[in-house]
Amino acid sequence: MTRDRDAQGRARNARPRDAYGRPLPHGAPGVPTMPDDLSLTPAEALAEAQRLLDADRPFHAHEVLEAVWKSSPEPERELWRGLAQVAVGLTHVRRGNPRGARALLTRAAARLEPYADSPPHDIDVPGVIRAARSLAARTDDPGLAKAPLPLSLRRRT
Repeated sequence: MTRDRDAQGRARNARPRDAYGRPLPHGAPGVPTMPDDLSLTPAEALAEAQRLLDADRPFHAHEVLEAVWKSSPEPERELWRGLAQVAVGLTHVRRGNPRGARALLTRAAARLEPYADSPPHDIDVPGVIRAARSLAARTDDPGLAKAPLPLSLRRRT
């Protein structure tokens, strides 16, 4: 089977995926993923990532946040990377991988810490850090994989 490639010859992952980003067999119905060339403003990305998190689709929220991370100016790059890692940590929670969830959520909280005092784009950095650390401390709870994972990326006004 030949791989799906873009105009520059880079491989694209055309394999269908489930809501948590796990690959499905070729030809199976999957959950739509984000386009490879996704380009959103920070406000649009935060709204879309929040919508996906609220719909229990953290893998897809990660794709949105990762797109902004890769295109953001240097001073904000680690902020977006940390937010993307929180979403990956939630993905590991949903996939039943406590070790991976704990590692990603802990790493994300540490990466976000420098932005806690003056977060840009109305991001609730202190709240995201608290939520990530709280979840990281509970990853060995077998019920966590099915429990609600509320996370608000924006400060409430």
